[in-house]
Amino acid sequence: MSRAVVRALWGMLLLLLGLTFLASTQGAMHLPLTSLWQAGDDALRQIWLTIRLPRVLLALVVGAALALSGCVMQGLFRNPLADPGLLGISSGSALAVACWLVLPLPVPALVALYAPMVAAFIGSLAVMVVIFLLSKARDNTLSRLLLVGIAINALCGAAVGVLSWLSNDAQLRQLSQWGMGSLGQAQWSTLAIAATLIVPSSLVVWRIARQLNLLQLGDEEAHYLGVNVPALQRVMLLCSALLVAASVAISGIIGFIGLVVPHLMRMWLGPDHRALVPGSLLAGATLLLIADTAARTLVAPAEMPVGLITSLLGAPWFLWLIFRQRGTAYG
Repeated sequence: MSRAVVRALWGMLLLLLGLTFLASTQGAMHLPLTSLWQAGDDALRQIWLTIRLPRVLLALVVGAALALSGCVMQGLFRNPLADPGLLGISSGSALAVACWLVLPLPVPALVALYAPMVAAFIGSLAVMVVIFLLSKARDNTLSRLLLVGIAINALCGAAVGVLSWLSNDAQLRQLSQWGMGSLGQAQWSTLAIAATLIVPSSLVVWRIARQLNLLQLGDEEAHYLGVNVPALQRVMLLCSALLVAASVAISGIIGFIGLVVPHLMRMWLGPDHRALVPGSLLAGATLLLIADTAARTLVAPAEMPVGLITSLLGAPWFLWLIFRQRGTAYG
């Protein structure tokens, strides 16, 4: 990586740290950091430690995971429009989690903590395998992949609608809030669960960044350069599925981060995945942190679903990208 790229990454990290401290003080109740450690402010400290800080950190983790999953998918499919939401992968996770919420199985308490993520992983992996197999077909085109994604989204959406109809009032409320994306249920336990899946997956992607660069040359060329292409593709599929599954199971559907962030980073930092991977991580965390802070403050004391804010930001970008690309291939 060039020195300019390294400086840009360090600048993004410093910006993210500053925004993290600022976001932890904003919300329906203003919590200035200077007053949290004064004598007699035990109640404020408890609110900051048990409610505000876990939510801020969860926004960082989920935003980084969504952006990184988009970065991996765009590299895997060699297509700048590859995105967990557009291709139906998030919908597959959503359907699996909805099945778990409406039709739960009797499992031990410890297993129940991870059960939504296991369900989301199975759903996302199933859809991703279908999309990957289609992307390898000779007659594959970008428009065909997008149409398949639209069909999968419609099918999964219909199935979730049926489950909503079968659900009781509590399950319906949970499905509705979860479908719009929210970090309102953030706790230290949910943050720990998400981190146990997202952090190792992110480290694996970081380690294979150089091989991902070689994969952009084509499967045959990458093979001649010493890359075990089938093994690399399997690892990328599993990591992407884990990143999407953990994010969807914890926060619900938060769209467009996986599309917008990697593409912006590619335009700014260049095509080298050794810079794209950490850049996407930092930018995704920053974007979702800003969106969640806006969700908590714009209509305080009420709260907007953060998925609505990211969709309002991402949809215009997607339209611009469609007109700019005009169906051109990745690369």
